[in-house]
Amino acid sequence: MSNILRSQERGDVLAHVSGNLRRHRLATGLSQAALAKASGISRRMIVAVEGGDANISLSSLDRLAAAMGVGFVDLVRDPTVESRTDINQVTWRGANAESSAMLLGSAPASSEAQMWLWSLGPGDRYDAEPDPAGWHEMIYVTEGLLRLELSGVARDYPAGSFAVYGTSQAYSYANPGETRVRFVRNVIS
Repeated sequence: MSNILRSQERGDVLAHVSGNLRRHRLATGLSQAALAKASGISRRMIVAVEGGDANISLSSLDRLAAAMGVGFVDLVRDPTVESRTDINQVTWRGANAESSAMLLGSAPASSEAQMWLWSLGPGDRYDAEPDPAGWHEMIYVTEGLLRLELSGVARDYPAGSFAVYGTSQAYSYANPGETRVRFVRNVIS
């Protein structure tokens, strides 16, 4: 399964992305065409996301946010919730029903820090696109066995272990086992 946010999950975060994207784009005075040029995301995709009719990658949401000078969290959070730190939104689902990523919260860093709770069902995986230079992740495995691949090199992390790594490289999470794997993921940018 890819890192795509699926439109059929409108009960989750995509329901907020549509309105948040439009609101932030208008607040910055950008047309859809100007945002497309600034972000490298097609105007057609921006129109579809604003209309709630598109599947979009998490990294594409990052690029849209950066082009508008806002954080990723500003695009995915529920605008009716006053807290800027508590997010609690599912932002990814895998092919296996036990696979999901929930953005728990965010805190300021040089740019932003995010805390996620991930689970992967047996055989599922998440392939990430490289982040900008200087971004890092810290993961802590709470259940099962997580296979972390960094630039094509795989290493297994059992429950109770952790890893810290830069994400300006290709990386992925995989569950090679027969039971669910759960881990906490912190993203620092």
